[in-house]
Amino acid sequence: MRLFLLLCLLTLGAAKSYQRINVMELMKNYDLMMADEDNSDEDDSKEEEDYEENESCPAGCHCSPRVVQCSDQGLISVPEKIPEDILMLDLQNNDITEIKENDFKDLNKLYGLFLINNKISKIHPKAFRNMDKLRILYLSYNLLTEIPENLPPNVLELRFHENKISRIQKDAFKGLNRLHVLELGANPLANSGIELGAFNGLSTFYVGMAEAKLTAVPKDLPSSITELSLDYNKILKVEVEDFIRYKNLLRLRLGFNQIKSVENGSFVSTPNIREIHLDNNQLKKVPPGLSSLRYLQVIYLHGNKINSVGVNDFCPVSPGIKKNLYTGISLFANPVKYWDVQPATFRCVIGRRGVQLGNFRK
Repeated sequence: MRLFLLLCLLTLGAAKSYQRINVMELMKNYDLMMADEDNSDEDDSKEEEDYEENESCPAGCHCSPRVVQCSDQGLISVPEKIPEDILMLDLQNNDITEIKENDFKDLNKLYGLFLINNKISKIHPKAFRNMDKLRILYLSYNLLTEIPENLPPNVLELRFHENKISRIQKDAFKGLNRLHVLELGANPLANSGIELGAFNGLSTFYVGMAEAKLTAVPKDLPSSITELSLDYNKILKVEVEDFIRYKNLLRLRLGFNQIKSVENGSFVSTPNIREIHLDNNQLKKVPPGLSSLRYLQVIYLHGNKINSVGVNDFCPVSPGIKKNLYTGISLFANPVKYWDVQPATFRCVIGRRGVQLGNFRK
């Protein structure tokens, strides 16, 4: 299960424009995940044969035993008579404007639902009833203005990238106790639009809020998160209180903001962090406290205004404190004179290629 989710996350996490999801490829990953189920090859081929003979396929769609693909058909609504026993339903890149109460009424075996790149602005509160087996729900690139009510209770991956969501109400994700991945990037979401308790009950690992209108790190996200993406916002500074709640954080993305300062001790609450992105900001010095992070391996600081680097900015004085050596430190595109940086500054870096310095050009 974790491998499957990781594959999804790696392929979609950095996307900034609509990219078609290969549903059949996801189906292969699903098969790998379910390989230990007690289904013989003989039974599978019989099921496929019966399906081809007895099941109908919506007009314009392509159907296989467990997948119905209706992408790029100019559909303005969810097609009728979708086979009830399918696992994946692909409705990408259509003109669907609304999800009605009975659109998925009998699809109680559905595992993945892909509604990316439509014109959906309204979802009926009962649209996802009886969909207890749904694990993947992609609603990115639509016109939703708020989080839909009564989302499938066992969903693992939920994506709302690039909608019109400017407010997340209290208990918006109530009951989603198994949610691992939550993508909310590219929405007009400001800090004031996140109500206290909006993420109550979640034990999510990844939260994406890049390309929004945030001016500070949100303080009320799930405490379980291990990866937080806040790139391309308007965050001005990093303070000690920002990460007190996020003790499990492993990867932090704050690139392309307007950060001018990082308060000393800001990362004390994240002792296991492995990767920090602070590139393309307004920093004038290396953030304090990096040398105390025993497991930090990658730090991106390129594209700032850093003009000097101290010998102990990255590495602790006592070599025994550092558990993981750095594999990457980027300092290029800063006004620092690299010939003034002492070689001992990078004594806890693996290999010469682990540090990226370069001439600064105005």
